[in-house]
Amino acid sequence: MQKLEVQLEDDLTGGPADETVMFGVDGREYEIDLNAKHAATFRKQLAAFVDRARLVRRHSPRSSARSAASRERSRDIRAWAEQQGFDVAGHGRLPAHAIQEYDRAHRDAHRAEHGRRTAGGRTKRRR
Repeated sequence: MQKLEVQLEDDLTGGPADETVMFGVDGREYEIDLNAKHAATFRKQLAAFVDRARLVRRHSPRSSARSAASRERSRDIRAWAEQQGFDVAGHGRLPAHAIQEYDRAHRDAHRAEHGRRTAGGRTKRRR
């Protein structure tokens, strides 16, 4: 069995480093290898900001699995778009304009069928 030894190099001086310091700024994550003295200086410089900052918990990435309802909606939009003459592929991402037109058409159809809302929130029925 082979043994692998990793030696950290201080990213400021090129000398030996004692640790990897991780930090984030403006939504980006960074890490830097520093010796103990530089790591202490780094933390001391940030201390006033860290003391007043809010800790943000990392969220686990959302599942990319689609629901059955989402797949059904995509099928409905794709079928409607093809009937309306939109150029859509048989699978993959739907064009945003096709989705917008589908939503607009179905919203308008729903309003025509169920009446429309007035400014006060009351439903006004057509006679």
